[in-house]
Amino acid sequence: MQRAQLTEKILDIKRDQGWSWKRIAAEIGGMSEVLVVGALLGQMKLTRPQCERAQKLFGLTESEKRMLNEVPARGVPMPPTDPLIYRFYELVMINGPAWKALIEEEFGDGIMSAIDFDLEISRQPDPKGDRVRITMSGKFLPYKYYGAKGNEQALGYKEE
Repeated sequence: MQRAQLTEKILDIKRDQGWSWKRIAAEIGGMSEVLVVGALLGQMKLTRPQCERAQKLFGLTESEKRMLNEVPARGVPMPPTDPLIYRFYELVMINGPAWKALIEEEFGDGIMSAIDFDLEISRQPDPKGDRVRITMSGKFLPYKYYGAKGNEQALGYKEE
């Protein structure tokens, strides 16, 4: 079985049972619902205890359970064609240079981790139409200036 086939099986069961992602993520537990759903969609991996819970929930075979614990091939073809996913791509294309400039001005020369990272999605009520609130929090990782000697700055933290 390929990982995509397991994803389709999980989606079929979710659909047939009428389950929500929130319910599924709560039953599997152990981490952010974004990561649990991402794992079930083939973009992340579950821990072994989570795999046990997913196996029971979805009635998976031993092989399918183990597949959920394997490191996946992550990502989607670029640019994405799904309109909602494309909007995120568009946000980065348009706002990315400003985000980069503001992060570098505040933190220094480095990146925001997408591995040591938290993300929350919530509904923000609004009389003109509810809004999607996305909160991202990634650890700042300064570039290492290898070969720095003496009093030279070795990491890209903001210089005071």
